[in-house]
Amino acid sequence: MRILHLGKFFPPVPGGIERALAGMAEAGVAAGEQVAVLAHAPPGVWRSRRHATATLPVWEAGCLGQLVYAPLSPQYPLLLTRLLRDFRPDLLHLHLPNTSAFFALLSPAARRLPWVVHWHADIPLDSGSPALRLAYPLYRPWEQAVLRRARAIIATSESYLQASSALLPWRDKVCVIPLSLAPSPAAGPAANGASPAATWLGDGLRLLAVGRLSHYKGYDVLLQAMTELPQVSLLLIGSGEEEAHLRARVAALGLGGRVRLAGHVGDAELQRAYAAAEAFCLPSLDRAEAFGLVLLEAMRAALPVVASDIPGSGVGHVARAGETALLVPPGDHAALAAALRDLAADAPLRERLGRAGQVRWRAEFTPTQTTATLLQLYRRVLASPA
Repeated sequence: MRILHLGKFFPPVPGGIERALAGMAEAGVAAGEQVAVLAHAPPGVWRSRRHATATLPVWEAGCLGQLVYAPLSPQYPLLLTRLLRDFRPDLLHLHLPNTSAFFALLSPAARRLPWVVHWHADIPLDSGSPALRLAYPLYRPWEQAVLRRARAIIATSESYLQASSALLPWRDKVCVIPLSLAPSPAAGPAANGASPAATWLGDGLRLLAVGRLSHYKGYDVLLQAMTELPQVSLLLIGSGEEEAHLRARVAALGLGGRVRLAGHVGDAELQRAYAAAEAFCLPSLDRAEAFGLVLLEAMRAALPVVASDIPGSGVGHVARAGETALLVPPGDHAALAAALRDLAADAPLRERLGRAGQVRWRAEFTPTQTTATLLQLYRRVLASPA
């Protein structure tokens, strides 16, 4: 099969959807399929470019910037037209949300192909962003047209599917395939003389959090919880629009001796942080956290997890309460502090949750489990009538 993935961004641009797309495409190549990716260059990189991983060709359309999280890329439809002609895919795999994927609706060559739509997340209208709420009525007709045109739709968890109003009319063609995460290579020691940013301040329980510094991630709540946890040190890895605000909060709450905001770090340093951590926290507030790929990273590293129990999200499916994680109500800093306090005081609990999470990752969330299901779906779509 020849499969063309249409994504928003591609690593090293950080993000769970980006890493999921890359892992899916690489797994397809490893299974013997011919795979290519079309995404956007990072915002501000105006020139289109082609690069490749060890096995995967990736085209990135020049991106002028973003408007309400939507990439502005006049070159994306031109590259799509060229790839449809030169790569000659048998099937398009569209990753949403991504406004540029809507160009496939305007392309006769794209419309002649079968589509699989990967539904990573709804547009988060409860995120507190007035711009998103104002823009969604313009976005929704295109979103629904893509879903109508798709031969199959992939949701990442049953709980997210059941809570998604956008997917409600199309549930008869939705299948659930969770995201997956391959084993990580050993990161190795830091270079001689290097002073890694991803290290902890203080001597308490080494707590790790990783993600984009956005409002919906709930890091404000985590910092408030940290004021009640003198026995815990926090390393927060990531960058984003809330970074200046969070640094100010660390200073205002007097947490500078126990909380480090490391910013964006490279893969090797990130893996060293996971290896050195003793616990992991995902304090997200709403369904904008659709799955939580970082939970799989924590489970792979055998870390116990404290996470928000978000109704209608896949977080509670990935991180099982009492089995691999402690779950707390979103936005409740007192409950979050209590759960982290329990972990800090109970090493056997940390060991039990962490090992159970690692076993579950190996059993359910590696490409070995998910790639065969995805390729089977591709074959069924290709065999089905238009």
